[in-house]
Amino acid sequence: METAKKGAMRKIAIVALGNGSAATARIIKAFYAQQENSHVRIYGLQNRVDNADIFYTEFGATVRDLYQSDTAIIALCAAGIVIRTLAPLLNDKGVEPPVLAIAEDGSAVVPLLGGVNGVNAMARAIAEALDVNAAITTSGELRFGTCLLNPPAGYALADIEQGKRFVADLLNGEPVSIDGDAPWLNDADLPLAAIAAHRIKITTAAQLKNSNELLIHPRSVIALIETISAEPAEDIKHALSAANIAQQSLACVVALSDAMTNMLLSDAANKLQVPLRFVSTHAALIPRSQNSLSPLFKEAKKNGVSLFIAEQPIDPNSIGIQRGNLTVIGLGPGAAEFMVPAAKQALAAAQDILGYETYVNMAGPFRADQVLHCTDNREEMLRARHAFELAAQGRNVVVVSSGDPGVFAMASAVLEALHESTDPHWHALNLQIFPGVSAALATAARAGAPLGHDFCVMSLSDNLKPWDVIENRLDHAAAADFALAFYNPISKTRPWQLGRALEIIAQHRSGDTVVVLGRDIGRPAEKLTTLTLAQLRPEHVDMRTLVIIGSSTTRTFARGDKFLADDSSASNNGDWVYTPRWYPLPPAK
Repeated sequence: METAKKGAMRKIAIVALGNGSAATARIIKAFYAQQENSHVRIYGLQNRVDNADIFYTEFGATVRDLYQSDTAIIALCAAGIVIRTLAPLLNDKGVEPPVLAIAEDGSAVVPLLGGVNGVNAMARAIAEALDVNAAITTSGELRFGTCLLNPPAGYALADIEQGKRFVADLLNGEPVSIDGDAPWLNDADLPLAAIAAHRIKITTAAQLKNSNELLIHPRSVIALIETISAEPAEDIKHALSAANIAQQSLACVVALSDAMTNMLLSDAANKLQVPLRFVSTHAALIPRSQNSLSPLFKEAKKNGVSLFIAEQPIDPNSIGIQRGNLTVIGLGPGAAEFMVPAAKQALAAAQDILGYETYVNMAGPFRADQVLHCTDNREEMLRARHAFELAAQGRNVVVVSSGDPGVFAMASAVLEALHESTDPHWHALNLQIFPGVSAALATAARAGAPLGHDFCVMSLSDNLKPWDVIENRLDHAAAADFALAFYNPISKTRPWQLGRALEIIAQHRSGDTVVVLGRDIGRPAEKLTTLTLAQLRPEHVDMRTLVIIGSSTTRTFARGDKFLADDSSASNNGDWVYTPRWYPLPPAK
């Protein structure tokens, strides 16, 4: 059963208010996790839901944000709560995303909004997964067994408002005829008549609005841009108008591969709301699923555009390739709520996800159609080159790092691989780097603000740089009185470097200098420790620990009633830690 338009990624949010809905949420999520064109996340109310992908604190604000971001909402609560929450936003029936209310125990499935965007199909699919009946209340769909205002993928309704009036007439008893090929209506229970005043017309032609016609346009037209002007979208519109073709019949915009980096083309496709595809030669224009394209209006070439029409709707994915996308993201410290929205969107759109296995697992859950490429943590360059090879095939590829991808992570490796490459296909890709919350910033936030003034971030690993360089930098940074954040502080193969680093720092810092240790911050085994430089020992630290050593001005004070009185051990986390924004001025001469 179709639950979303083919080719469009449907974002789905399962919103839970309590643990009573946990079983229902898991069933629904498992169902959508197997769908190619959907990305589902469970949103759980903080302190009320134990397990969720994303935690929220305010139901109303969260649901309204999801609605306004065109996310399908499956609310596991009473329908009235959802209705009152979204009422101020309801305006345009044609653009609202699907919204459903489902009983916590899964006993009732009620579609509320998004009738023209597939909400009833979603309701039936979810009800089948829950083994219940969906409470479909849409009059047209109940009467006719189909939603005339929501044609299947490959077809577009000409006018939603006119369509609503048309369906109302049919509900009032008017007979209807069908002009054109509409196979999805074969099993519908329509009041058909050979001769009728009302007509469902399937056509690529642009026609004037007629209250007695329901115009549905098959997306069977390709616009090939051969000469790129300053306004390619306008050129395409003019070509369509000259050929009397409705804009809704445009399936995709196509250009030659050597124009892949031309932003005018992507802007044009965005304005026309169709995919942009690239072919190596004109001969590659024929979709892989069809062999009957015929030129329509060759005179349109004077505008640099050629139009082609097929007998059936065209799947844009069957023509050439899209411009490949390679996105490098940071997952943050590990908790889903600390991942930036852009990174989540990139993961939702990804066809391939590459990274160190631990980090790839942190980025899940994934759909069945997403391909995971897990490698060892020391294979950064191989991973980066593999990512470019996949993206050059026109795929959406994401490379994941923990923390921030630009801080001792994959962004640098990806750019190095690109810098070394002379492959034009790699350089033509759409490469993006999205930030994440680094381990240093996550640990600092848990402790307070130990990096509140100038600070220095260093890796103590000598795998990629000589140890004497590290010692030199340590000496100068400590002498400059920076607060210091250490990545990769110690490992089984590097057991002595941290001790040597502490010796260097001790030449410039007093023993009472504040130290913060953050282990697995943002993950289930999180541990935050505050102590002093004199107390710090290498055995307090492992490879998964971020070490922050304060400057001479870094200070602490008690965290109110959480202060652990009379406890001076290294595990005392009862203090706030911060470095003031000011710095002592040197004495006047």
